[in-house]
This record gives sequence, C-alpha cells and structure tokens, in this order.
Amino acid sequence: MVSRGLSERRALCVIRMSASALRYQPAPDRNETLRERIVALAHPHRRYGAGMIYLKLRQAGEQVNHKRVERLYASARLQVKRRKRKKTPSSERKPLGRPDAANQVWSMDFVFDRTAERRVIKNLTIVDDAHP
Repeated sequence: MVSRGLSERRALCVIRMSASALRYQPAPDRNETLRERIVALAHPHRRYGAGMIYLKLRQAGEQVNHKRVERLYASARLQVKRRKRKKTPSSERKPLGRPDAANQVWSMDFVFDRTAERRVIKNLTIVDDAHP
C-alpha cells in the first residue's frame, strides 16, 4: 500500500494494525543455554522429573527459578510417563447384609439446597440402616 502512494500510518489504519506490531523485533532467547542444560541432564536420567532436574541444577551452583525449569522442561517434552498401576484381581462381590437391630449401622451424607434468595443450605442427613 505504501508503494501505491498511501502513507504507512494510513495503511496501518486501514488494516487495523499498530505501528509497534509492524516494527516488533523479537528479543533473543535467553533460555537457550538453560534449555540445553535441562535436556543434557534429563537424557541420562530418564526417570527424573522437573523437580529433580531443578535440584541438580541448584546443586551445580546455578541460580534458576523452579517455575522456569518446569516451563522449559515441559516445552522440551521431557515429561516422565506415569507408570500404570498394577491391577489386582478383584475378589468375589457379596451384597451387604442388613443389620439385625437398631443402632448397629448408620449412614450419613451432606445434602445441599438453595433458598429463594440464593443462599446455600447444607444439611447433614443421618439414617439408621436397620429401619426401612
């Protein structure tokens, strides 16, 4: 548009873009060396998470913020995969028996409700399981 005789300011107004966005120069990445150190520590120790990498960096004498380490660790896709829980064989299910007399088994639960004025009412409901 500038080559067609339109000023830069007017052209930016037409496309609704700020002059600062046009002239923006990204700052150099100041985390590059830290990112390389994190990757170098994470590869020989596969089970280390971001917290352990942070501790190893601090032990090496590097002053670094733990949140920055966590962010760079995640951006490098170094998250440790969670181990699956060992499944135990389930035992045979049996129905619960009814109590023989009163005051043997009690059940309780919280019940929430709202009034017309939108105030919350919290009720503790207690039931003797022997009585139907």
